[in-house]
Formats: sequence, structure tokens, C-alpha cells
Amino acid sequence: MDTLFERFYQKIDYIKLDFIRSIKENIHWESRLIGIKGPRGVGKTTLLLQYIKQNLAIDETVLYVSLDNIWFSENKLLNLVDKFTKRGGKFLFLDEVHKYPNWSQELKNIYDDYPQLHVVFTGSSLLEILNARADLSRRATIYHMQGLSFREYLNMNHGTSFKRITLEEILQNHTQLSREIVSQIKPIRYFTEYLKTGYYPFYNELPALYYSRIEEVINMMLEIELPLLRGVDIGYIPRIKQILQIIAESVPFIPNVSKLSEKIGINRTTFLAYLHYLQEVKVTQNLFKDSSGISKLQKPDKIFLENTNLCYTLAGNNANTGNLRETFFVNQVSYLHQVTFSDRSDFLVDEKYTFEIGGKGKTNKQIEDIPNAFLSIDDIEHGYGNRIPLWLFGFLY
Repeated sequence: MDTLFERFYQKIDYIKLDFIRSIKENIHWESRLIGIKGPRGVGKTTLLLQYIKQNLAIDETVLYVSLDNIWFSENKLLNLVDKFTKRGGKFLFLDEVHKYPNWSQELKNIYDDYPQLHVVFTGSSLLEILNARADLSRRATIYHMQGLSFREYLNMNHGTSFKRITLEEILQNHTQLSREIVSQIKPIRYFTEYLKTGYYPFYNELPALYYSRIEEVINMMLEIELPLLRGVDIGYIPRIKQILQIIAESVPFIPNVSKLSEKIGINRTTFLAYLHYLQEVKVTQNLFKDSSGISKLQKPDKIFLENTNLCYTLAGNNANTGNLRETFFVNQVSYLHQVTFSDRSDFLVDEKYTFEIGGKGKTNKQIEDIPNAFLSIDDIEHGYGNRIPLWLFGFLY
């Protein structure tokens, strides 16, 4: 156990506090059992260590461990907790819980048997967390963490300190808001950079290997997690990757399920289930006309990749511009709001606001008779009326 404390102290010494993800302020850290789920590489480990360094004493009452540590090959989590609490332990941070067998059952036992202990856990296997959520639903508060917003990317890489802006503030006062931002930085200068390489914080570690690392994350989910946890036939994975590439290059992708299932060589029902699983692991974002009661056998009306960096990873310079714009909008807005498919426009947000996405030449024609309708326009610094700069929606979180 002493080796775990030693590793923890080594990690905490190197952690920096110059940039902290905004999700930190949304988490109710006083809860006894907190789960933070999110794809690999979005910064969950850094978030835990930053919270500890900023808010807790670095002594025997606090411990951070990663459950993929070799120590757990010969020791049980329950035994660690028992020893830790007997030494006065109060705050336990468990990283990569999905690497530990039977983790959800042991967490339930820990919650019930050690009421004085606060536990925070993270998981990169979204399917594992989904599987366990029903078991932990009465005990754990679960938060979802996604990649950097455009605002966070600017703050992290370009020395700014922009605050979050609500959707209502953007819709009501976007001209003044964009003027204030543009007075400090030229957002369009960095927007394309963000679309290509700004979503995952690990870009700054080894830029030359960025897309290779994203490919590794995709392969882990498709080749290991989906076959293991959802029964996806490994033989279909290369064809699923082809479909993901098609999605990145489309304008945008409206699936013809019959043709695609025939192309892959599986029946329609299985193919629809596979599309549902791709959204579960946050490789895709599937849009429906009605988001209530969605089942894995329901056909999506539009499919996007989860973020624009995935588009460039899978399609390179063949990534479609219109698709990139819409992927960005859906990714940034859907984190805090409900985004659904609309017959009359590109998107309906919170069943109230209609959005059409496009370039400078986009007109009001398609939405002119729709109430609460807006244009989200790429490559402009300022908007007017219902024309809002696309990049400004990157300030929502």
C-alpha cells in the first residue's frame, strides 16, 4: 500500500493548475460516490489530480490510485479500502475502474460499508459504465466528460480566460458577445486548428502522433469493447470502419439502412443495433426527430462522428466542410442541450430553437417563416439579427 502512496505523490508533484476544465465546477464533490465517465484522452485523470492538489491536504487521508496498477493483480480493492480507512483515509480517487474485475459490486460494498469514505471513480470504457450504472444508480452521481470546447481550447493554448456563455445569452446578445471576444483574440484564426486537433488535450504531448493515438482509441472501442461487451462480430469491424469514413466525407450522412446493411452483409436489425452501439461508445452522434424513447432498433435520421477531430482522423483532407460545421455544432450544443433532427432545417434545439448551419452565403429563405429560427454561419467574426457566428457556440461549456 505504501507504494501506491508513493506513486500518488509522484503524480501530484507534476500536475499543473494553470488550466482546469470547467466541468470541475459542475461536480458536487461533497457527494459520497461520484463517477466521471468519458472517452479516453479527454482529461479525466488530470481533472482528479488537479482537484486533489487544489482542494485537499496531501496526507494519509487522501489517496489516488489507477486500477490498472499491477498492485491490484495480487490485492483486492476492498482490502485497500479497509487498510486505508483504518489509517484515517477519507478521500479515495479510483482511476480506470473498468480495468478492475467486478468493480461495480465492490464499489457498492464500499459505499454501504464505509459511510465515512468519499470515493470518486473514472471510467474510459463507456460500455462498462453503462452496464454498471443500473447497479450504482441509487448510490453514485455520474458525470459525463467530453473533449475540449472551443472556449477551453483557446484558454488552454492561447492564454485567454474566457467564461462560459449560455445558449440564451448567445441568442439574445451574440453581437456584443462576439465583439468582446474578438477584441481579445481572433477566433477565426484558430477555429480550423481546433476542428483538426483541438478536441483532445493530449495533442500537446506528441503532436506528430496525434491522429495515430486517436486511431488507437477508436480501434480499442471497435475491436475490443464492442465485441466483448455488446457481442459485435469482429469480422464486421473493417466494414464498420469504412462506414465511419463515409460519414466523415458525407454532406451530412443520412443513412440508407437497407443498402448499408446489405453492403456489410448483415440483417437490418443487427445493423441498427451496431449503429446504436457506436453512439454508446461516443464514436458517433445519432440524431432522431424525437429523442424520447429511442431504442437500439430505431433508425437514426442523421449520423455524425462524435467530434471533428475524428473526421480528420478517418477522412483526412477529404472531410467534408459542411459536415465539419454541423459536427461541431452538434458536439458543442448537445453537451448541455437536446439536439434533434428537423424536417425543415438542420437542427431543433430543446424542442424550441431552429438552426440552419452554413457558410457566408447562407440565407434566411429556408427558415424565414419559422419562429425562434437562427442561422449559424461559419467564417464570420460578428453576426447580426438571427445570423450568429458558428464559432461562438464553442463557448457553451
